[in-house]
Amino acid sequence: MVRRFTLSGASVATTARSPLPEGQAVALFVQTDIGTAAGVQEVISGIQQEWGGLDILVNNVGGSDAPNGGYKALSDDDWQKALNVNLLASVRLDRAFLPYDRTQISVILHISSIQHRLPLYDATLAYAAAKGALNTYNKGLANEVGPKGIRVNMISPGFIETSGAHGMIVQLSQSGGISEDAARQQIMNMIGGIPIADRPAGGSRRTGAFLASDRAASIHVQTTSLMAARCLPPDRE
Repeated sequence: MVRRFTLSGASVATTARSPLPEGQAVALFVQTDIGTAAGVQEVISGIQQEWGGLDILVNNVGGSDAPNGGYKALSDDDWQKALNVNLLASVRLDRAFLPYDRTQISVILHISSIQHRLPLYDATLAYAAAKGALNTYNKGLANEVGPKGIRVNMISPGFIETSGAHGMIVQLSQSGGISEDAARQQIMNMIGGIPIADRPAGGSRRTGAFLASDRAASIHVQTTSLMAARCLPPDRE
């Protein structure tokens, strides 16, 4: 998504716990953990100091490191971590950049998950519940700030086989004593199957760029689910 917005001519600020990937050029990078209130404040301070505000805010952070074992395996700390990363990071960033008296922001995107309505209980129940809360928050925020001319939408990817998703496949494979292919199929079955080519999707970067653009000027309070979108070759982006 960073590359897609940059190719579209945007100045992009981004953040991550890990260093900036080699070959990725952005206008502003803050290395921190926005799963914490302090990390979110680092990002807010950096952007306000350099730019003063934002035109577009994409809340893309998400993930889970909770153990397998369903609801019984989840401690209070597991639940709090899931909420901090998958809900409160977005809430804190939105709150910082939305004051109406000095806002320039026009678009907010929340990246959720198909799990907000199709939860996988074994290892990601807290994650799914937090994304369900994000869905409700997205609708309420959109209703509040829409009259101010600020569009708020949500993207809910299905099974996108990122490095993190592959880690979940490995985890399920090891805990269940099955092959990675069987674990991958198990995940697809739990989310109701994938109707196109029966394989994980590629990514959501074009959807994000579209929803942030003027071409989507009338799209508001929508949740776009990506169950089996394939990535186009680079020359067709």
